[in-house]
Amino acid sequence: MRTGSEPVTARSPLRMRFWLGVWGLIWTAVGTVAFALTERPGWAVVCGILFLVVAVDLFLVVRHIRQGPHFQPGRDVPPYEPPGRD
Repeated sequence: MRTGSEPVTARSPLRMRFWLGVWGLIWTAVGTVAFALTERPGWAVVCGILFLVVAVDLFLVVRHIRQGPHFQPGRDVPPYEPPGRD
């Protein structure tokens, strides 16, 4: 919902989120392998689950980046009324 108090130059930090996700993907993969090799299956499973979560997040981030910029109303557009109010 638009309130009218958003900054004019606000941008989503998708590229930063992408690179942090790549960093997390690397660490969770290394953690999964390391824990599996040291025979700690519980921690290996936890790192594997985190790996899947980060991979899904990276997929969504890349999808949002490829969608490109979306229309954002300018200063001349008044704030929207919340839905359901009469």
